[in-house]
Amino acid sequence: MILYQKTSQLRVRPLTAPEPPFWCASIIAPYSSRRSTPLGIDYLALRASGSPKLEVNVCDRVVDELERSRHLPGPVLIEATSGAEDVFRRGEEALEYCSNQNLPTVLLVSTSGALPSRVHTESRLAIAAWPPDPVRLETLFSQASDRGFRWGVLVPVMFPVTTELETLERIVTAAAAAGASCLGSVTIEGDATARQVIAQSLDLSPTDDRYAMLFHSDLEPIHLSTERHVAALATEHGLADTLLLPDAEARTNWNASALLTLTASRMIAMELDLDLAGLIARSARLVAELDKPLTRIAEAASLGIVGGLDETSVEILHEWLEGTEASFANYVNEQWRLRRA
Repeated sequence: MILYQKTSQLRVRPLTAPEPPFWCASIIAPYSSRRSTPLGIDYLALRASGSPKLEVNVCDRVVDELERSRHLPGPVLIEATSGAEDVFRRGEEALEYCSNQNLPTVLLVSTSGALPSRVHTESRLAIAAWPPDPVRLETLFSQASDRGFRWGVLVPVMFPVTTELETLERIVTAAAAAGASCLGSVTIEGDATARQVIAQSLDLSPTDDRYAMLFHSDLEPIHLSTERHVAALATEHGLADTLLLPDAEARTNWNASALLTLTASRMIAMELDLDLAGLIARSARLVAELDKPLTRIAEAASLGIVGGLDETSVEILHEWLEGTEASFANYVNEQWRLRRA
């Protein structure tokens, strides 16, 4: 049973620069953050918590709220991972609105939710693999492919449920076989209630090594190595190793900023030349805030005239604007893709 309270306000949040793992410029959330039992994930805060009951706040008038929003820059992320999406379809309502406004949109659903009823050419579907039920995942993957969606998969990394190598291999293999275009991952931090739910669901005893790690160890190294392992698996299966934006091929300032941000964030996570990573991250934010298109600047002169851009970022952007692979960004990505033993 779903206990819900309809609200008059939709959560809409613009971003000033791309952020992993979704890279979008605006976020629309038609449901409240606590909405799953026994464990729920807030994909905007990247946190998980346990809950004894299911309570969902549902926006009553999605379109009205969006029409009152003064500015909704694209690309847009619609966070509709709630199981309530199968009942209320508020995420699909928001998707319809964004499609009518010709906004590139990513609709994020999960194995507990539902796919939209029709395909929108300006959109991309992202399926969060939680709960990691293989039967449900394969069903959703098959439906996404059969209906003609452009779609990918997001693996929420939480020890030990989605850090097991067999589980990851199964998810990636199923996604590739069904026709996914991309597969990304993100670490989800679980609070004490979430860790207790995980321990109970796996029947972990206090003497189990996994129990000790879950409650008493620093999980960041295994979460990081798992994210890198997922990227390696995705590439080996012919998939992009991060979630793609709907207009990923367009040479827009936002997409340029996303490329730089991805490069910088991976360098920082690997502790690879942190000074340079900081410069690239700063350049990414600067590009996102530019008033003039990079394409016009490059045609008129050189990106080097943009104050604040470091040399490496200029080189990455020049190659990207020319339609070639950015060599330094590719180098970082190759270093990032590392299989776990």
